[in-house]
Amino acid sequence: MTAQREWFEKDYYAVLGVSKEATDKEITKAYRRLARQYHPDANPGDTAAEEKFKDISAAYDVVGDATKRAEYDEVRRIGPMGGFGGGPRGGNFNFDVGGDGLGDIFGQMFGGRGRRGQQASGPQRGEDISSTLTLSFEEAAHGMTTTLHLTADATCSSCTGSGARPGTTPKTCSACGGRGSVADNQGFFSFSSPCRSCGGQGRIIEYPCATCRGSGIEHRPREVNARIPAGVNDGQRIRLKGRGAPGRNNGQPGDLFIECHVTPHPRFAREGLNLLVRVPVSYTEAVLGADISVPTLEGGDVALRLKPGTQSGSRHRVKDKGIDNGKKKGDLIVTIDVHVPTSLTEEEREAVEALHTVLQSPRTNEKRGA
Repeated sequence: MTAQREWFEKDYYAVLGVSKEATDKEITKAYRRLARQYHPDANPGDTAAEEKFKDISAAYDVVGDATKRAEYDEVRRIGPMGGFGGGPRGGNFNFDVGGDGLGDIFGQMFGGRGRRGQQASGPQRGEDISSTLTLSFEEAAHGMTTTLHLTADATCSSCTGSGARPGTTPKTCSACGGRGSVADNQGFFSFSSPCRSCGGQGRIIEYPCATCRGSGIEHRPREVNARIPAGVNDGQRIRLKGRGAPGRNNGQPGDLFIECHVTPHPRFAREGLNLLVRVPVSYTEAVLGADISVPTLEGGDVALRLKPGTQSGSRHRVKDKGIDNGKKKGDLIVTIDVHVPTSLTEEEREAVEALHTVLQSPRTNEKRGA
C-alpha cells in the first residue's frame, strides 16, 4: 500500500469538486477547468492561487490514476484507525500495540516519521527555484528566447547524477532487491519500512563520487534556456516545469519560476494587449480634420484620419496594431494632444485674431447655437 498521510487528512474529491462516484472523464474535466483557473501563469503574484493549484495537482495525481484512486478509496474507507479497533461489528481486528509501536506503524504506513524519528526514504521532488529577468518593453511585447545563468542545485557534472565515482556504478541492494523497503507482515495488514542496508534507496554506492559525495547533486552554476511568451506583463511569473532543482532518489525535478521585470518605453505604454501612444497635432488639423501618421512599436507608421473638430485628449483606435500573443491581437490606442504654439509670427497672430473676430461675431454664434 502506497498511502500517504495526506490521504486521511484531505478529501481529494472535494478539492476537485466532484463526487466519489465520478467517472475518470468527469475527474479529468474538473481538473482541467480548475487548473486553467488557478494556474500560476494566469494569476501572477497570487500565492493563494498558487497553493490552490498545488492542491488541485496533488488531488488529480491520486484520483486521476486508477491504481492510486483504488488505494486511496480503500484507505479512506478503513480510516486512520481502521484495523486497530471497532470490534467485530465493523469486521475489524483488534491489535494490542504498546509503547511507541502504534506511532511507528503509522509512520511506516504513511511513508512519514514514526515517534522514534525514523523517516521512510523514497523519491523526493526537487525544490522549486526562483529567478528574475529584466526585459525591454519590446522584448516583453514580442516575446523572446534567452539563457538564464543560475547558481543552484543541479545534477552532478562528474557522475551525471548516479552518485557513484566515474567508472563505477551503484549496485542493487541485496537486502531489499532494489525496492528500498522491506515488508513486515502483521496479520491482516502488511506494513513496509525503509531498508536499513541501503537507507531506502534500493541501491548501494560502494565508491561515492568525490564531487557530490554520493548524492548525485551539486550546487553549481548552470544555464537554462527559457522562452518568454509575447505579451508578458511586468511582475508576471513564468513557470518552467521540471527546470528547478533535481529530485532525490529518482524523484521528479522541481520547477523554475521566472519573475519578469519590464522596463518602461519612452513613448509607448500598455493596457493589457493594447498599446497606448500620444500624438500631437496642430490646432488647424484638429479643427479642419486631417490624415496623420501614427508610430507603431515595429518602427513603421500607420495612417489615422481625424474628423473635423477632433478634441484634445480624445482616443482613437487602430485595429490589430497592438500586441500579438499568438492567441489574440490588441489594438493601438491613440490619444490626441492638440498643440498650442507658445510664440507666433506677426502673420500668424493676425490670422488668429481674424479667426477670433469671426468666432465672436453674433452671426457666428447664432449659427453655432449660442
